[in-house]
Amino acid sequence: MIRVLAVTSSALLRAGLEALASNSARFEVVGSGQDVEEAGHLVASVPPDLIVVEWDPAQGQDLLDLAASPDTPPILLLASDAQPLWISGAVRSGVRGIVPRDLSNSEMIAAIEAVVAGLIVLHPQELEGILATGSAAASDLSAEALSPREIEVLRLVAEGLSNKTIAWKLSISEHTVKFHVNSILSKMNAGSRTEAVTLGLRRGLVPL
Repeated sequence: MIRVLAVTSSALLRAGLEALASNSARFEVVGSGQDVEEAGHLVASVPPDLIVVEWDPAQGQDLLDLAASPDTPPILLLASDAQPLWISGAVRSGVRGIVPRDLSNSEMIAAIEAVVAGLIVLHPQELEGILATGSAAASDLSAEALSPREIEVLRLVAEGLSNKTIAWKLSISEHTVKFHVNSILSKMNAGSRTEAVTLGLRRGLVPL
C-alpha cells in the first residue's frame, strides 16, 4: 500500500483523492496539508511514500526547495497551467511527476505508482510545452537560461516592486536581490529592468 500525503488548498481535490484511495487497494491518503510549508512539517510525523501537491504559483520556490531536500519523498505535482520553463526547473530540482489535475482515476493511480517506482512522469501536454520552450530557447542563442529563483525575481520586478520589497516578499537580503537582478540583466542582455521585463514577456517568462 502506497502512503500518500496530499498538499492542496482545495477541499474538493482533497476529497477526490481520499475517495479514490478508499476505492483502491493500491494507495491510501495518510495526511493532508494546506500548503508546502505545512507539508514539510508533516513529512516527519506521517512519513509518506509520495507527496501529491497541487500547483500554486505563490509557493513555486518553496516547492522547489522541498523537492531538492534529500529527506523529501518523491513529489507528484498536479499542474495544468504551470509555465514550461518552471516545469523544467521543477524536474531538475527533484519533482518526479507533473500531470494535469483532471486525470482519470486510472491515470492518477498509474502516475502515483510510476513515481513511487522511481520513474519520472510527464503528461503529453506538459512535455509538449517543455519541448516547445526548448525549441524557442535554442533559436535565441543570446539568451542564457534563468534559474527558477531569477524567474521569480523577474516576475516581481514586472509587478513594479523595488529591490527592498522583493527582498521582504522572498525573505532574502536586499543584496541577494541586487545580485539576482544583475544576473538577470546579464543573461538576458538587457540594459534596464524595463527591457528585461519586456524580453521576459516576449519569451513567456512573465505571465500577461
